[in-house]
Amino acid sequence: MDTQTLVETLGLEQLEVNLFRGTTPDKEQRQRIYGGQVIAQSLLAAYETVEGRICHSLHCYFIRPGDPTVPIIFEVDRARDGGSFTTRRVVAIQHGQQIFNLAASFQTEEQGFEHQADMPAAPSPDEVEDDAVVRRRLNPNPPPQDVDWIDRVQPIEMRTVGGRFDTASPEPRDPHQQVWFRARHPIGDDPHMHQVILAYASDMSLLGTAIRPHGVSWRTPGFQSASLDHAMWFHRPTDFNEWHLYVQESPSASGGRGFNLGYIYRASDGVLVASCAQEGLMRMRKPKA
Repeated sequence: MDTQTLVETLGLEQLEVNLFRGTTPDKEQRQRIYGGQVIAQSLLAAYETVEGRICHSLHCYFIRPGDPTVPIIFEVDRARDGGSFTTRRVVAIQHGQQIFNLAASFQTEEQGFEHQADMPAAPSPDEVEDDAVVRRRLNPNPPPQDVDWIDRVQPIEMRTVGGRFDTASPEPRDPHQQVWFRARHPIGDDPHMHQVILAYASDMSLLGTAIRPHGVSWRTPGFQSASLDHAMWFHRPTDFNEWHLYVQESPSASGGRGFNLGYIYRASDGVLVASCAQEGLMRMRKPKA
C-alpha cells in the first residue's frame, strides 16, 4: 500500500454500462477482504452511474467472506432517478455468488434546517500515540503470520485515545472509545472520493467497541468477529486528509452480536460530518473435541 495510494487501490474498471471490476492489492491479501474496501468500492461503483448528486446515506450487508485473490464484480441497479433523490443498489459478486450488497441514496444540494450534537472533549491528535507504534510495542515478538500486518504502513492513520488493546487477554474497558483518523495520502479535490475513503475507514475499530467490556481482542484464541451490516449517513462535505474524531459507543451486545454507533467530527471546527451504525459477529468458538 505504500507504493499505491488508496485512491488508486480502490479504482474500478468499467466492464459494461452498469458493471465494474475491482481488485484487492497483493499486500492487503489476507484470509478475507477488509469490509471497508467493499463498502468503498460499491459506493464508488454507484457514483459511476450518478451525476450531480451527493450520497447522503448507505446501508449494506456482508453476506460472505470476500476472496482477496480474485477480482470483485460490482453490478449496479439504477433503482430510481427522481427529482431530488437518486437510489442505487450494488451487488458485489465473486465465484458466482453475492458476497455483499449495498443500497445508497443520493441527493441534489439543498439548504434547510440545521443543528448537530457538539463534539465531545478529547485530547488533540498530537497528544495521542499513533496506533502503529502501539501495535509494535504490544507485539515485540509476533508470530510469522502477524509480522506483515504489524509492519505494514496502513492507508488510514489512526490514533486511539487511551491506546489500543491488541493483546490476547486485555483488561475489560467501557464500551466507548475515541479514535482520531485521517487518510495518509492526498485524496484530491473530488468530494465524492473523500466520501468513499471516509466510508472505507468507517469500518475500522467500530466493532471493537462492543468487544471492549469482555476482556477479549482479535488476538484472543478462539475469538471470532466479523462485520454483519453497516449503515452510514453523510451530513456534510469534508476533507478527509484532515484529522477527524471518530466517537464510538456500543449500547448492546447479545445473541453473539455486538451493536455499535459511531459519530465522525471534523477536528478543525467540531462539525459532525457523518454517523455510522454497525452490528457485528462476536463469539468464542468452542474448542474441537
